[in-house]
Amino acid sequence: MTYNVIAIVGPTASGKTGISVKLAELLGGEIISADSRLVYRDFNIATAKPEPEEMREIPHYMIDVESPVNTYTVGKYKKDANKKIEEILGRNKIPIVAGGTGFYVKAVLEGLDIPEIDPDPDFRREMAELAEIKGKEALYKTLQYFDPATAEKLHPNDSFRVIRALEVQHVTGQPMSELQTVSKPGYNVLYIGLNTGEREVLYDRINCRVLKMMDKGLTEEVKNLIIKYGRTVSLMKTLGYKEICEFFDGAYSLDNAIERIQKNTRNFAKRQLTWFRANEDINWFYIDRVCADEICHAIEKKFQQ
Repeated sequence: MTYNVIAIVGPTASGKTGISVKLAELLGGEIISADSRLVYRDFNIATAKPEPEEMREIPHYMIDVESPVNTYTVGKYKKDANKKIEEILGRNKIPIVAGGTGFYVKAVLEGLDIPEIDPDPDFRREMAELAEIKGKEALYKTLQYFDPATAEKLHPNDSFRVIRALEVQHVTGQPMSELQTVSKPGYNVLYIGLNTGEREVLYDRINCRVLKMMDKGLTEEVKNLIIKYGRTVSLMKTLGYKEICEFFDGAYSLDNAIERIQKNTRNFAKRQLTWFRANEDINWFYIDRVCADEICHAIEKKFQQ
């Protein structure tokens, strides 16, 4: 098979940024982020947004494209990311889609078609109040009633996506599961997955990353985001920001907030791995067993087969 797109996926802290940049340098590629938090401007530290020195002058796209006061939908991401892929191919460069948001990857590269429906702020507030008063389980049961197929794919605690599914039902009068379709993928994709052979290695990387975020000024960043944008949905649904906001509210100490960020991020990594392991086309590499240069050269060989 002749590939024209490379996808670098895997859990948080698995080294996707470094590998994708090295690979882009090796093959003449340009990088499209597939991260649902990197799309928001000023979400820097908690999202581990790559800094200029990390990008090493490699073009990066789908970063800082939306204000945190707005909701950036998967449908919009698919439209914008596909446009970037076509532009990169038109320059005879290799598009490298890199990130840990499985829904983004599936939409762009696996043919998942999602209706681009504008958010309904009033309905979202109503559903958020329902979750606050009656609990997340009540919200989830509402989705089970209206759209059991979508509910089966979502975790009951994932209120953001549960509310989005209910919102689509509310706006269109049809369940999201009926509106979503899968068409033939538009690209031949070489899927690369990054992970660690030993789970504790990944967890240690996550724990260390969180401590580095604190050293970089995560607490101050959250203060500035609240001042500039308020406590937006995107802020309160982002790992790191949510826990620091709860610390500001006196829910627990700063040390406990750090521990919660680490734990919640580890749990998030588990969910990412569950999602990506369902894709049997992914070629897995273990960053604690093979160095970055070896991984990149192995990918180069696969891509040029």
